[in-house]
Order: sequence, then C-alpha cells, then structure tokens
Amino acid sequence: MAATPRKLSSKEVAALVGNLMEASESTSLENGLEVRPYAFGENELNQLGDYHALRIINERFCRTARDVFLPMLRLQPRISSFPPEVRSFDDYRSSQDNFVSITASRIEELRGNQMIVIPPPFISLLTDSYYGGQIRHVPTTRTEFTATEERVIELVTDRLNVALQVAWRDLMALTFTVVSREESMQFASFVDGEDMVVNCSFMVQLPNTEPASFDILYPLQTLKPISSQLRSRMQSDFVDDDRSWREKLERAILSIPLTLSARLCEPEVPLRQLMQMQPGDVLPVHLTEAVSLLVEGQPIFEAAPGERGGQAALNLTRRHVRG
Repeated sequence: MAATPRKLSSKEVAALVGNLMEASESTSLENGLEVRPYAFGENELNQLGDYHALRIINERFCRTARDVFLPMLRLQPRISSFPPEVRSFDDYRSSQDNFVSITASRIEELRGNQMIVIPPPFISLLTDSYYGGQIRHVPTTRTEFTATEERVIELVTDRLNVALQVAWRDLMALTFTVVSREESMQFASFVDGEDMVVNCSFMVQLPNTEPASFDILYPLQTLKPISSQLRSRMQSDFVDDDRSWREKLERAILSIPLTLSARLCEPEVPLRQLMQMQPGDVLPVHLTEAVSLLVEGQPIFEAAPGERGGQAALNLTRRHVRG
C-alpha cells in the first residue's frame, strides 16, 4: 500500500518561498533592463575560449617531464595534466599553503614571467628517494627547506624549465630563465593579487602511495599576445632530427645494387657492311686512353684502362660534370 504523502510544515513552506524569491531577485537585471550592457575590453573568463594548443603543450610537457623525475625516483612516473584554469592570483594564493616552493622565471620572448609551485611534501619525497629512501609521503610541519632540499628544488625546476622549452618550441621558441626562488606565498612577487593567471596543474602518479602534484602559472597578460595561437588547433611545423632513422635510411640507400659498365670505344660502321658481317669477321676499332664508366647506363666517370692483380681494371680519373 502506498504511503500517504507528507504535507510541508509552515516553516518549510516559508523557507521554500523565500528561496524562490531570492532566486528571482538574483536573476533580475538592474533598472528593469532586458539586456545587460556590454563593454568591450572587459576581462571576463568566458571571452578567453579554450586554450587548445596550451593543452597540447601541457601533454607534451608531461611526456618530457618524466625524465626530470627519473634520477630522483629511480623510475619514470606517469604525469597527467589538468585543463588550464583561469583565476585571479589572490584566489590561487588563498587555495595554497603559505609554505611552498616557488620558482619564478623570466620569459623574454613574451616580456613576461612564469612560476612553478611545488608543495613541500613532494620536495621531501623527492629528496628522500634521491638519497636512497623509499617513495612515501612524510608529513611535515616545517616552515623552511633544508640546504639539501633547496638543491633538489634547483635541479628539478631547472630541468622542468628545459622540458617546457621543448614542449613550447612547436608553437614558439621560448626560454625560461630563473630569476628568484621563494618559500612563502606572501613573498611571491609574481603579479598583483587581482590580476588573472593561467593555472596549469600536473599530477605525478607514484607507486604504493598517493599521487603528488605541482603547478605552473602564467600571467594572463603574458599569454594574451599569442592567445589566438593558443586557441587554434596547433599543427607542428617542427621536425625532430631523428639521427637513427636517417642513419638507417642512409644505409638502405647505400646498399642498393647498381650495374657498372665500361664504354671502351664507339666505332662507326656503315649499314651495308654491318648487314654483310659474318661470324669470325674482325671489326677494327681505335682504343683511346680515356674510358667512360657508366652507372645504370649513365656516364658518371672517366677512367684509364689498366691491370691489377692479373685482372683488367679501370683507374678513375675524373667525374663527368652533368649539366
């Protein structure tokens, strides 16, 4: 038998009506206008579009950055990238702990900067594993890094910047030059608090423990000059110089068999004499000192006839100049 529906109490009805009224007031526009005015140049997030090329750059960076952590972890971890997120720097700073590793770099080509933020537990894990320890998260309440951890931070961030240069070079050749390192978000002289930044987050999967993460931040004003390229479906114009492939191709080409023949002379015989020739007839010829060496029927070298080791031989004298 179906249960009898329960009636709402007076308090529940009042709360429901109040929420509906607040929702209608929040959706109503000021001054009774049906259309909200738009001012060109407003810095709204929905105008930025999808930075598709930046996603591809981050994916390439993930593949290259695996080698960065190999000396520390003694394995190549799997690194994943999250979609780029545009937010204010104050919003990002409030979401982070005050004690973090901050490495600011200068991007001279874009007249801007970039920042790598690594949490302290990840730094401790890398340091412990680098010196023979286990890959495990160690909780810490410290407020500064040791000299050894600072050295690990320097090694990791420098190699991450090199990996970024490799990931960016298909779109634009960029150089990342480290200008400062800090340990507190309060002293991060990156951009003003209300300025917008592009937050690229990365997750490093580790064996038998929780994954670690780090962030790379770009000021929105730094990327705006190339925003159209970042929103496009980027096609790579850069071709890696694969030396092994070129060596294999070269060996394959040099192994192609070619037919060589020597043209000793070219006698001229009238057609009447040629039609009357019989087996055993002798055709007088005049041998010259220069013999043409043909490769697949094409004259390539001039040579002088001779003998070597009891066999007839040709001594190459010069190469034919092809017009």
